[in-house]
Amino acid sequence: MNIVLDTSAIIAVIADEPEKARLVELTKGAILVVPPSVKWEIGNAFSAMLKRSRITLEQAVDAIEVYHSISMETVEINLKDAMRLAGKYNIYAYDAYILQCAIEHGLPLISLDKNLVEIAKRENIQVIEVSP
Repeated sequence: MNIVLDTSAIIAVIADEPEKARLVELTKGAILVVPPSVKWEIGNAFSAMLKRSRITLEQAVDAIEVYHSISMETVEINLKDAMRLAGKYNIYAYDAYILQCAIEHGLPLISLDKNLVEIAKRENIQVIEVSP
């Protein structure tokens, strides 16, 4: 099974957040699919944590190492259609890229972002719920 995973879920696994065990369980044996932007969004998230002194530089670098160890398939998406989603829902492009990835490739989505999940449902994207 292929699943689109958004950045919030990836960060939860890397940062060992409470949802990690459930996310690992839900994605076991799956091919994780992401748009090309995810690697930059991951970098941005950890640099923001570093800037806010939530983590050290060493922890940020270690987090990127963990990110690189996660097997993910990067797929291209239609940027024009993603921009239409961003405009339709007044969301950031990064979120629209995730949604477009799920739509374009006909895949379910896992996200911890409640707003993104709600929009996905409005767009008839199958959402795999993280809560047990």
